[in-house]
Amino acid sequence: MNTTSIKELRTITTFDAPIELLWKVWTEPKHIVNWWGPAGFTSIIQVMDVQEEGEWRLTMHGPDGKNYPNRSIYLEIIPYHKIVFEHFNPHFTTTVFFEEKGDETQVDWSMLFDTPEMYDIVVKAHKADEGQKQNIERLARYLKVLLGSSLN
Repeated sequence: MNTTSIKELRTITTFDAPIELLWKVWTEPKHIVNWWGPAGFTSIIQVMDVQEEGEWRLTMHGPDGKNYPNRSIYLEIIPYHKIVFEHFNPHFTTTVFFEEKGDETQVDWSMLFDTPEMYDIVVKAHKADEGQKQNIERLARYLKVLLGSSLN
């Protein structure tokens, strides 16, 4: 289910995986590099300090050969429940909720932009909605790999 308001991009997805595993793949660099970014992108993490006021810096490498540096600061961390971080350039706030649903985990992922104009630039002009969809698809595939091995 995808919903958008005038300034928010939001996706709610249920994964066939336990909440502990979802938390790991969102908070451990060795996991997030395997699924973060749209299709065709790879990521290198310079810093990932998952605590309030901790910094997350990574460079996404696009299939076009360009590098896309990213910097965020974690604003709120509630283990196995919530991650909030502020992303810079472009500026937006990401909130991710995790909810256990039996053997599955629901992830509610939203990006809130400062203005409708910034939303239009990032979502419409740069297709962030499609990028987020691809990111979720990559995450689902990575979870299946982990669930099929004992290395999670």
